[in-house]
Amino acid sequence: MTALSPNPTIAAIATAPGRGGVGVIRISGKDLLPFAQAVSGGKTPQPRTALYTDFLDADGQTIDSGLLLYFAAPASFTGEDVIELQGHGGPVVMQMLLARCLALGARMAEPGEFTKLAFLNNKLDLAQAESVADLIDASSQSAARMAVRSLKGAFSRHIHDLVEDLITLRMLVEATLDFPEEDIDFLEAADAKGRLHALQERLQTVLASAEQGAILREGMNVVLVGAPNVGKSSLLNALAGDDIAIVTDIAGTTRDTVREQITLDGVPVHIIDTAGLRDTDDIVEQIGIERSQKAVREADVALILIDPREGINAKTRGILESLPENLKKIEIHNKTDLTGEPAGMFSDRHSALSGADTLIKLSAKTGEGLDLLKQALLQEIGWQGESESLFLARSRHINALHTAETELENAALCGNHQIELFAEHLRLAQVACSEITGEFTADDLLGVIFSRFCIGK
Repeated sequence: MTALSPNPTIAAIATAPGRGGVGVIRISGKDLLPFAQAVSGGKTPQPRTALYTDFLDADGQTIDSGLLLYFAAPASFTGEDVIELQGHGGPVVMQMLLARCLALGARMAEPGEFTKLAFLNNKLDLAQAESVADLIDASSQSAARMAVRSLKGAFSRHIHDLVEDLITLRMLVEATLDFPEEDIDFLEAADAKGRLHALQERLQTVLASAEQGAILREGMNVVLVGAPNVGKSSLLNALAGDDIAIVTDIAGTTRDTVREQITLDGVPVHIIDTAGLRDTDDIVEQIGIERSQKAVREADVALILIDPREGINAKTRGILESLPENLKKIEIHNKTDLTGEPAGMFSDRHSALSGADTLIKLSAKTGEGLDLLKQALLQEIGWQGESESLFLARSRHINALHTAETELENAALCGNHQIELFAEHLRLAQVACSEITGEFTADDLLGVIFSRFCIGK
């Protein structure tokens, strides 16, 4: 059938795959009233008012019945006309409704395209658009709260304030370039250096909050390493609160990596129980060990389990030599229920491992000392606890803020007669901050960001 509008229209199933009580088809485009009338058999929906109707195919036969919602531009999520068809959530019905929309001239939406339209039509800035995906992907209640805060613009407001202060300072500095004889006195009278120092302090505050938010968003990867049969699987089960891994006295029981996610104070922690790192002729076990080595390379923290009755034997020493030097390490003395030692947390000077930050003595079997380990893990990544000042942040946000921080440091080093250089460093700091909200963003970066969204969002 010929498209009802020459303007591009996109459509997608907006609800999760599978069966459900309700399924939603979302359509966005220009001048969609004829589209709505074609789907509903000639009915004209009122903006922002639910219309109960049959959804009809090209022959006038009923595909489904449900609610049709019409949002007229620009008062919609995308800034264009938006239609939502809310029907029964069966996969076949949803596909039939989607096929009808495509027959009317819509095309399948790309991943994240609805949110991308919202960004391009100035309904959201880029940081807010990213927080939509963060809210969907949130793996803890704390992460969800922080994502909503970013979606509401908390992070963006901090960035906009920084940019406004940078613009004001740039105006003062660049104004002196036309009057070189008076520039130094003018800048001193305007307290340019004092304004710069205040900017640096504000940026440090935003950066600290963003780094905490990044911890909440990304979580941390923790690997359990050690010689076979030191209790790695038992510790994983104790942390997870369930029998995730098989536990036996037979060395090599864990032949592949076992992964589990837990939440500590709102922070997602991805725990990986590695196959015992050792030489073996077993091909299957070799594959598991290779995967374990990859997990170690990607980890943030390694929990190195040692049987205190054996100490650091040759097997453990070989494992330690294979670990990356910059990997954060916590030494674990397991099986205190057998050794009779009291559980406890000790500083690095008590550790027998070179490079270990902390020594924890615990019993995975009884759970004694487990809370100390959880506390140590949060300390290792610098988590300070959830607060109202936090917002979720991504790696690109942190990198941009660090770039701005460096540019402001360079500006502070400029002498009285380096006004042009001072101004340029301020400009580069502003560009870095503006990249966060999308005021200056390359098209290829937009493609990468929105391609990671789900279809229909």
